[in-house]
Amino acid sequence: MDEITAISVIDGRYRKLTEELSEIFSEFGLIKFRVHVEINWLKFLLKELKLSEINDSEIKLIDSINENFKIEDAKKIKDIEKITNHDVKAVEYFIKNKLSDMGLDRIKEWVHFSCTSEDISNASYAIMLKMGQEKIITILEKLLEKLESIALQYKSVSMMSRTHGQPASPTTMGKEFINFAWRLSDEIKCLKNIEVQAKINGATGNYNAHYFVFPEIDWISASKKFLHDYLGLSPVLFTTQINPYSYISKLLHSMTRISSIVIDLNRDMWGYISFGYFIQKIKEGEVGSSTMPHKVNPIDFENSEGNLGLSIPMMEHLAVKLLNSRFQRDLTDSTVLRNIGSIFGYFLIGIKNCMRGLNKIEINNKKIEEDLSENLELLAEPIQTAMRMFGEPDPYEKLKALTRGKKITMDELAIFIESLSLVPNAFKEKMKNLRVDKYMGLAEQLIDTYFAEKN
Repeated sequence: MDEITAISVIDGRYRKLTEELSEIFSEFGLIKFRVHVEINWLKFLLKELKLSEINDSEIKLIDSINENFKIEDAKKIKDIEKITNHDVKAVEYFIKNKLSDMGLDRIKEWVHFSCTSEDISNASYAIMLKMGQEKIITILEKLLEKLESIALQYKSVSMMSRTHGQPASPTTMGKEFINFAWRLSDEIKCLKNIEVQAKINGATGNYNAHYFVFPEIDWISASKKFLHDYLGLSPVLFTTQINPYSYISKLLHSMTRISSIVIDLNRDMWGYISFGYFIQKIKEGEVGSSTMPHKVNPIDFENSEGNLGLSIPMMEHLAVKLLNSRFQRDLTDSTVLRNIGSIFGYFLIGIKNCMRGLNKIEINNKKIEEDLSENLELLAEPIQTAMRMFGEPDPYEKLKALTRGKKITMDELAIFIESLSLVPNAFKEKMKNLRVDKYMGLAEQLIDTYFAEKN
């Protein structure tokens, strides 16, 4: 595909960011996984259940259909689909034709044996989603590693907080990054624990055809063994014609929460850059504005926010929609599942651009220090807390009168402290020596705690 003619930005403008997904979530990927499932089901019937005689050399021939599957083979299946108007049946006919060409006509009717199309498709999507799950866990762990690295780098850099957009008790820049690291780490654990499930139990989930022709076989145990041993998936037994898709809902809800966390990070980074707390590295030749030459815009964080914002409603829709089906099956799941690649595409673009933005920032200590030094009223909190401890009357109200909506000086603060009648002189000196950039509580220790608990 020529990227400039692509309708979707995933396959066009952002192709380089998403190309690793193309063989997983494309039409080719779906067809390839269907062939993989059909071939493995055939082998399982012949080797494990011994429904027909087969030798090792013939197994190798069967395996070659799967192992040597190429784009050209997928195109042949699409040509067959033009006649059948049924995508899974086209895969079945393709495999049967291959077996005939290999002189294996005697086993070709075991292809798709007792299966409904959804047995093949749900397992194919499960393989697809398991691979997608692994891909996004890998990129999220890189993002987590980056956040942890920045947190350690800026562990002791005091910074004025903002609550309601107004100056608030100081933190450290490292602590703010470790907050995001902890949130992301927690979600990665959830993501890793989601088992990808599949079913292979026939037209309405009861092994009707299987049991009718081979009642002596324990089909429940057999299906579990096939899904686990041959496809690497967790079996789900209690279904209609379709997989209930609970695992997809869990996966997408986890990805939704991760998207929201990273959007939160993007917005904070956008704000810190606008305050001047971070400077963005300049790349030769880049332009920030078509009319304002001075601009260096936080475009990577904005791009990340936008793409993750696109993925969230799609994930929310599929996470809810896929749990619903009329009676034993309708086709609404089929059409929405074909959009799963778009979700992963927007998600991956968002995560990668956030990473790109983080790799371009440099801290501006001067600006951070200026904000701290210009907001001495932040010391109202510790001083009124100490006054409470020593029993000074109306501590909150007195500090409110002194500082609310005002800028004060260290001299004014010292005079106020000296006027306190119940605070011991030794503690007054401690209060006078307090500096905004040193009033950061246990921020540094919390970063140490994060890494200690992680290890």
